[in-house]
Amino acid sequence: MDIQLIRNATLVVQYAGKKFLIDPMLAEKGTYPPFPNSLRQDQNNPLVNLVTPINELINVDAVIVTHLHLDHWDDAAIEALPKDIKLFVQNAQDATVIQNAGFNNIEVLQEDTLFEDVQLVKTKGEHGRGPVLELAGQVCGVVFKHPSEKTLYVAGDTVWYEAVQEVIETHKPEVIVVNAGDNQFLEGGSLVMGKDDVYEVYKAAPDAKIISVHMEAVNHWTLSREELKSFSQEKGISSNVLVPDDGESYSF
Repeated sequence: MDIQLIRNATLVVQYAGKKFLIDPMLAEKGTYPPFPNSLRQDQNNPLVNLVTPINELINVDAVIVTHLHLDHWDDAAIEALPKDIKLFVQNAQDATVIQNAGFNNIEVLQEDTLFEDVQLVKTKGEHGRGPVLELAGQVCGVVFKHPSEKTLYVAGDTVWYEAVQEVIETHKPEVIVVNAGDNQFLEGGSLVMGKDDVYEVYKAAPDAKIISVHMEAVNHWTLSREELKSFSQEKGISSNVLVPDDGESYSF
């Protein structure tokens, strides 16, 4: 497999001969207002430019949208993607929204979805803790499986909690992508993983490679790449925790 971080949570995953685009936020730097009630109210989103041309990004076999927040599925993606492209979504509600945007080849992920010979397993996530959960709404992750590939777990916008541990125990992924910018509003706590959550992922899967994304790309981030790298070195896990720059890719 080959995993390239494009920006924020947007990934291109080449897996068992298939190319997937995950959570496309494709707008130019500064297109959208900042997320309210959070840091950096003077900076529009996204905070950084794409490093890959859009026409390359949309040349894929399928798109996976874990949820419909603007930093995972935006107007630029809606405009750029072919309306007949294969799209996987988390539930019927998201499917309806995307269908209303003109797309016509949408499938709701299940626990045993097949895309040709690649198995896609929808996983649970919690986009925060406590009262903020209701505001944040439903999210999912996905496990990729194929006999010729290592198992990949893309956790999506979730904090560490028991369901993430269950996914790791059940599927034993050798590669895990976590959204680890510790994004927050001014109150309510973490919406996605912070450094302590990443450490919990490591303890649950000490032999896995953990790729940390969703960093420094939208205004409400609170954990920098440098801070996570330093933390990983302090904990002695820096060979397991990979912190890519935008555009960087890994092969496994």
